[in-house]
Amino acid sequence: LACVHKSLKKLSVEVQLTATVLQKDRSNKFQYIFTLPVAKFKETMSTELTKEEAEKVISAEANDDDFKDAVEEEEVADGNFPVSAEELSIIRAELACEFPEDYSYLSDAYVTSVASKPYSKDPTVRRPLEYTMDKLSHVMEWRVGAGAPEMFGLIDLANGPESAPEAVEDPDRLVRAKAMTNALNYGSLYWHGLTKDGRPILWVRTNRKPWYPDVDAEVNALIAMADAGIKCMPEGVTDFVCVSESASPPPPNPTFMIKMLKALVKGYPDRLNLLLSAPVSSIIQFVMNLLLPLMPGRLASKVVLLDVETMKPRLAELLLNGEEDIPTFFDGPCNHDDYYPDPSQCENRGQGTLTFDWYGMMDRLENAKKEFESKK
Repeated sequence: LACVHKSLKKLSVEVQLTATVLQKDRSNKFQYIFTLPVAKFKETMSTELTKEEAEKVISAEANDDDFKDAVEEEEVADGNFPVSAEELSIIRAELACEFPEDYSYLSDAYVTSVASKPYSKDPTVRRPLEYTMDKLSHVMEWRVGAGAPEMFGLIDLANGPESAPEAVEDPDRLVRAKAMTNALNYGSLYWHGLTKDGRPILWVRTNRKPWYPDVDAEVNALIAMADAGIKCMPEGVTDFVCVSESASPPPPNPTFMIKMLKALVKGYPDRLNLLLSAPVSSIIQFVMNLLLPLMPGRLASKVVLLDVETMKPRLAELLLNGEEDIPTFFDGPCNHDDYYPDPSQCENRGQGTLTFDWYGMMDRLENAKKEFESKK
């Protein structure tokens, strides 16, 4: 989006500002979309998609038996039952046998957490062991189908030269890798810091989200981000917190919204501890009105919409170093742009297309984990 604004108060000239929308295609070239007067720009984009049209798209995507089953499985009462070391060993052995290349992705703490939950059909007892193994197997099957285990490799591929043997031998994989890297390069998602109880924090900058997203690439970037946070969780931590600065979100994309929700429900059950979003714009209300009815009750209860004034004290209570960790975009002293600047200020990290500081983010999160664990 390019919008140039100059003050011409000293001149008696009436200027009509225009906004031009350009979109990168998969070959990283810009395509012209359209130009509008700024006065009509927001109106046009906000009314482009009606609630009925969005509901139709989302309903079609949500009409998925696996998704419905996953939602029902999440509808369990709060509480925990003990899980023995022997039972944990049985579950891990089963996962190692079925998914030898990815089974270590699930920590003992997470497996225990899933196994300890009340049984949905009888909340007075713990989930049967077979039920837990089926649930975890479904997660791992989803990961295989979504290509989750190879996401980190795609980032490495896109960060290298196009002449690398692995890039030349599989050009389709390179195209997929570059598309996902372009989604990361917006800098709209990143991990930074921990909560007081050691949960990694995923920050969302909605003003950096693309207006016309490559949905599959955006979902792949989200999967890569989720796995990065899970990989760097301190010992005993099994879930994360998400904080969204939502002042200027792009127009809602229903296909991305439902695919994001399906990934969260099917691929990352019990992973989101809390989602805080501020301020509450009309677009955010539109999105939540569409998604909340589809969410499991336990997941929906974790979404908290706030105004900016309420967000600041909430963050002071939540963040590891209190007010010191509140970012500047919520009127705090911590400038996230020092680490994750506007995409226009970023340079290539290697010989490929990656400009987002993926490796620096991983290092900082790993260091935060080690520091937290050393103080326990």
